[in-house]
Amino acid sequence: MPTTFELCPGRMIGGSQPCFIIAEIGQNHQGDIEIAKKMIKVAKDCGADCAKFQKSELEHKFNKRALERPYTSKHSWGKTYGEHKRHLEFSHEQYRELQKYAKEVGIFFTASGMDEMAVEFLHELNVPFFKVGSGDTNNFPYLERTAKKGRPMVVSSGMQSMKTMRQVYQTVKQHNQNFTILQCTSAYPLEAEDVNLRVITEYQKEFPDIPIGYSGHESGISISVAAVALGAKVLERHITLDKTWKGSDHEASLEPSELAELVRSIRLVERAVGTGLKQMLPCEKPCHDKLGKSVVAKVQILRGTVLTLDMLIVKVAEPKGVPPEEIFQLVGKAVTEDIEEDESITPEMVDSYAKKAKC
Repeated sequence: MPTTFELCPGRMIGGSQPCFIIAEIGQNHQGDIEIAKKMIKVAKDCGADCAKFQKSELEHKFNKRALERPYTSKHSWGKTYGEHKRHLEFSHEQYRELQKYAKEVGIFFTASGMDEMAVEFLHELNVPFFKVGSGDTNNFPYLERTAKKGRPMVVSSGMQSMKTMRQVYQTVKQHNQNFTILQCTSAYPLEAEDVNLRVITEYQKEFPDIPIGYSGHESGISISVAAVALGAKVLERHITLDKTWKGSDHEASLEPSELAELVRSIRLVERAVGTGLKQMLPCEKPCHDKLGKSVVAKVQILRGTVLTLDMLIVKVAEPKGVPPEEIFQLVGKAVTEDIEEDESITPEMVDSYAKKAKC
């Protein structure tokens, strides 16, 4: 069973704990803090555990030429990429305002630190855990510095190989025991054939002492529900108020009704997954009483006769007798009384078997 740890105050993940559901707001707030607050409230109302943003200190994430390049995309909020990103970036004070609002609403609040200085700010903000986006997963100085902060970590693995993820695991583990790795494919929107949910199972084998999760960018909820059925203990999905809004993430995001249905479906699947212990359950007893079969005498059997298989048949019978799965255990044993044709064979009618049944 994967190790459990406290990801947020009072909220354990891993093992038999419920899947921790992160509503990734990212920058789908369009640079408007009131929209951001509305999205936090939507995340809470739909049953998500956490509302998450993306925080960058732009001069630390991008070099000068990257910020100055022209940005003519239909999703652009400015003439250059830097103008575009600045429009979408909240200030430190705005982050404190959003964190306060999330606390009032009653949902955990955090952000992906998109560069080392952003991580420093989020650490100062006292977020419950750090999210490492796929773009920084192979950034080992960043990983090491973040791990040393001592906060729990959620690490996405888009664009990475298993070889790299083994190195990621070793790097983080050396400094921080409390982290989870999420299977992720960095495409927006993500086609089903590129999801590769089986990586969840491979991660569970490779890293058996940490919980494994899933970060999805596909359309709809079915694949994410399947990820939870495979054992994902953390699930992250982008959310939006309107998929037609400007911005490259909206199309791959869930609208409120979809998020609510995703949460309901996950909680239903968690109830259905069960313990793995196969046995007849109390809810099955009415069906068993009505349709369960027993061993019946195929012919008349006189007292003292040693049973052979050709004397026996399986039928729905009254009263209930020896269960069908034990028919071969009757062979070679003597009956202790006369048994009529088509009569149920009960344990008390068979020598030695009755003693065994009582034991």
